[in-house]
Amino acid sequence: MTIDFDKLQQAINYQFNDLKLARHALTHRSANKLNNERLEFLGDSLLGFLVAEFLFEHFPEASEGELSRLRANMVNKSALVEIALDLNLSEFLLLGDGELKSGGRERESILADSVEAIIAAIYFDGGLTACKQLIISWSQNKIDGISPVGTQKDAKTYLQEIMQAQGLRLPQYRVVDVTGKDHQQSFLVECRVENLDEPQQGEGNSIRSAEQEAARKILIELGETN
Repeated sequence: MTIDFDKLQQAINYQFNDLKLARHALTHRSANKLNNERLEFLGDSLLGFLVAEFLFEHFPEASEGELSRLRANMVNKSALVEIALDLNLSEFLLLGDGELKSGGRERESILADSVEAIIAAIYFDGGLTACKQLIISWSQNKIDGISPVGTQKDAKTYLQEIMQAQGLRLPQYRVVDVTGKDHQQSFLVECRVENLDEPQQGEGNSIRSAEQEAARKILIELGETN
């Protein structure tokens, strides 16, 4: 399969000096042994670093926790899929026959990975500055809507975003006790996170409210406020 490089470069707003890098970045492992997995690895790190640098520069009053939350919102899977769809990257992907037949062009993991691979390819082709400018350009819709302060999130959501931003496993919740009659039950839920030795417990009249209380206590232990 061939790639319309003129159309690709217009879509991503970047002209490659070495088109082989672009092709490499868009080649899925189902299509060739020389695929984009290593570029994805590097692109993931570049994305996290460059977004962190941008946020650090543009939100000087934001706390570490606020910056981590903002970065998580800009580099998570859904944000990358949104970029891939905006750039129409699915049109340029090189996939094996089996992956094509199973709907690989619409698979979110493949779309997100392709964005990371393209970022790494641009880094090798044009350097860090070009890479950062494009990431910010592609993410402009997200940037326009973010605010480091004043956005209150429930404790579970905030805790999950912190774990994602730090590359840790998601919080684990477990119901440890249920008391009371059917219409007046009280639930005791335990929350455990990877970077704390001891879990925290929360109590509420529903599992969700108990989970929120447990998550809130974890946030306090981590020194995070929402």
